[in-house]
Amino acid sequence: MNIIIDTNIFVSALIRDSITRKLIINSQHNLLFPEFEFIEIKRHEQDILEKSGLSDKEFRDLFSNLLKYVKIIKTEKTINYKEQAFDIIGNIDKDDVIFVSAALAFNCPI
Repeated sequence: MNIIIDTNIFVSALIRDSITRKLIINSQHNLLFPEFEFIEIKRHEQDILEKSGLSDKEFRDLFSNLLKYVKIIKTEKTINYKEQAFDIIGNIDKDDVIFVSAALAFNCPI
């Protein structure tokens, strides 16, 4: 089964060696992650470093390792669903449109 993971889940796995990280690493499902969210993670990298206590190298290594357990979804795979996703999510949280678009494109949960 495919499951879309949002940025908060991925960031949580970066910040702490927690159940979230273990779930990503040990998942029996195909975890899908929109490529656009790399920008969001990069934008908050300093916050993640501060909260996690990781060095730059540790962060890069962990980030690379976690990426082994997710499939990156190219934006062009979800773009045709953006309008429909916006209709569904409305003004609740426009930042989540990408995740709803991905869920629609792959017919799977978030």
